[in-house]
Amino acid sequence: MPERGAARRILVLTGDSIGAKLAGPGIRAWHMALALAEVGEVRLVSMSTVEAVEAPFSVKALPKGDRAEFARLELWADLIVFQGAAMAIWPELARSEKILICDSYVPMQLENLEFDIEFDAVQAERRHAHLSHWMNQTLERADFFLAASERQRMFWLGALTALGRVNPYTYRDDRSLRQLIDVVPFGLASEPPVHERQVLKGVHPAIGADDKLLLWSGGLYNWFDPFTLIRAVAQLAERRPNIRLFFLGTKHPNPDVPEMEIVGKARTLAEELGVAGRQVIFNESWVAFADRQNYLLEADLGISTHPVHVETTFSFRTRILDYLWAGLPMVVTEGDHFADLIATEGLGEAVPEDDPDALAAAIERVVYDDATHERAASNVRRVAARYTWTTVLAPLVAFAMAPHRAADRPTRKASTGRPRHWSRLEGIRTAIMTGGVGGLMRRARQRLQRREAG
Repeated sequence: MPERGAARRILVLTGDSIGAKLAGPGIRAWHMALALAEVGEVRLVSMSTVEAVEAPFSVKALPKGDRAEFARLELWADLIVFQGAAMAIWPELARSEKILICDSYVPMQLENLEFDIEFDAVQAERRHAHLSHWMNQTLERADFFLAASERQRMFWLGALTALGRVNPYTYRDDRSLRQLIDVVPFGLASEPPVHERQVLKGVHPAIGADDKLLLWSGGLYNWFDPFTLIRAVAQLAERRPNIRLFFLGTKHPNPDVPEMEIVGKARTLAEELGVAGRQVIFNESWVAFADRQNYLLEADLGISTHPVHVETTFSFRTRILDYLWAGLPMVVTEGDHFADLIATEGLGEAVPEDDPDALAAAIERVVYDDATHERAASNVRRVAARYTWTTVLAPLVAFAMAPHRAADRPTRKASTGRPRHWSRLEGIRTAIMTGGVGGLMRRARQRLQRREAG
């Protein structure tokens, strides 16, 4: 395949399920495949499960461990788009000579730190070391990277710099480094949502036709904070008895993702406060992707609350895109990309973490003050146009139309990403710089002792 030229065969790999019910990674991979099908032949491959779906491209499941089938797919492709730690499942990616695009819209190293917070530290450290190894290998090998925001892009640029990918070759190729890593946010459909049937208001036994409905779109994961929200709703219900909070999804469509501990804890708190099944309702399943607009369009407010920690700082909460699509005003916790956008553009309110009083007051202002609600909704509709899939995927499509290997690719070993010119002399020079001649001699003695010990 030429260094720069139109892509002909594009493989899109996702670790998520593909079917009627989609979570964030699957939604993103699906829309990437749709956009890329305009410029090449696409195969969308799930490393989880696949249901029968209509698509202008091939969709199939790839069982983990089926190395022969992966080899056939890799041989077929000119360009491979993959998510997250795919190299941990398919190490062959690191040795592939094909052009690789890493969709790094989730900083998994940070997300997993929060996911593993409940585990034993030694076990968590092993998991973190394993993930970091494969993520670093991905950063050393891929030709082009996608971040979800400029904030994320700075994070990944730091990691790429530390691993030697920001170097004279990539810099001279493009001094903005957009040819190495660009921003592709999560997107939303260009077509506005249409309410097709009543699903909650006046239908659900706990939600009246005139109730004020807060919607928690998407799943409930350990790095969120539903507890402050439940307390705020319980407090608000004392003076606003028609307030309702609906958690849209608790059972993930990907069978490999178990129900998280936080779901049970949230249910317990709602029961203790006397609002479970009344003001606070948990959906026991997962809403079909093509049905979600019915829930969104019955809501009065989109909600998302979280602790403020490093995962929050670099996160990109994909549920916010659904709120934008549906024209929903929002109340969220401060500290992430979308909180800044909401505060700057007047899309609702951003409140401090772990403050049920402030959260209840913000919800009341945005939901019950008609002028405030309409002003925020108008701003949401204005900002939503920036985030359509057609707009946000433009850098990926442009790259696919003129794909090329990273400028430093010829200088790097395919297996590790370490520069080819790295030699034993470089190792000796580094040892002297870090530990002096004495340190070099100690290392030599230790190596000799290990050899003698067998």
